[in-house]
Amino acid sequence: GGAACVVTGQPFDTAKVKMQTFPDMYKGIVDCFVKTHKQVGFRGLYRGTTPALVANIAENSVLFMCYGFCQQIVRKIVGVDRKTKLSDLQNATAGSFASAFAALVLCPTELVKCRLQTMHEMQLSGKIMQGHNTAWSVVKGVLQKDGPLGFYHGLLSTLLREVPGYFFFFGGYELSRTFFASGRSKDELGPIPLLLSGGIGGSCLWIAVYPVDCVKSRIQVLSMTGKQIGFMRTFASIVKNEGVFALYSGLKPTMIRAFLANGALFLAYEYSRKLMMDQIESY
Repeated sequence: GGAACVVTGQPFDTAKVKMQTFPDMYKGIVDCFVKTHKQVGFRGLYRGTTPALVANIAENSVLFMCYGFCQQIVRKIVGVDRKTKLSDLQNATAGSFASAFAALVLCPTELVKCRLQTMHEMQLSGKIMQGHNTAWSVVKGVLQKDGPLGFYHGLLSTLLREVPGYFFFFGGYELSRTFFASGRSKDELGPIPLLLSGGIGGSCLWIAVYPVDCVKSRIQVLSMTGKQIGFMRTFASIVKNEGVFALYSGLKPTMIRAFLANGALFLAYEYSRKLMMDQIESY
């Protein structure tokens, strides 16, 4: 599921991070794509794909594993049998709880990804020198400068994004599946309803938490140049110096990516899960 998400959405994610961190350099998504292609070639849109793959596979593995555990916790809290189907609201709550665990594996890999995606802009603006253009060089630089804890720059903003965001993510997904099922079992849905439901869930997540993600990207990228101010001060600085709309820089590529990538994520997740369950039952 995580791999499908990255392959589908990486160019749009790259545009999002560039526009969030350097909003003055780009007029919009098309301008960002064209300039990136001219400056560093088509591969520039896939910069950071390796850590993105690691991030998404690790995050979604932990997320969906913990989602199952958190569903059982919710069942105990509401006092129902472990095989009872949860409501859409209860599933959304379980997803929100699960996201806190996923954030712990996501934050370090996403920091490396964001820095790789904006390396060209950091060099153009004179904030860093040439030479830090591979995942390993970024990892080595973080370890040398800040030690292992340096990978957790932006952890608070990651948690502030993930916990409420995944409530809307799983809530939007489950509500959409309920709508498309129309009284049937949600497990009987075909690929198109699953794609649409995943896309709606992803869109709900990003609409709800986009300004928080913008602050997170700034903290994770600009902390390369020295100790970065915390979440609230970064948020206040963006609003004061650039205006409220700067918090929504890169929203358009994000929404395109959110629909496509999360549709692919849930489709791959549901079908791989069914395949594995069939394998287990056959034994």
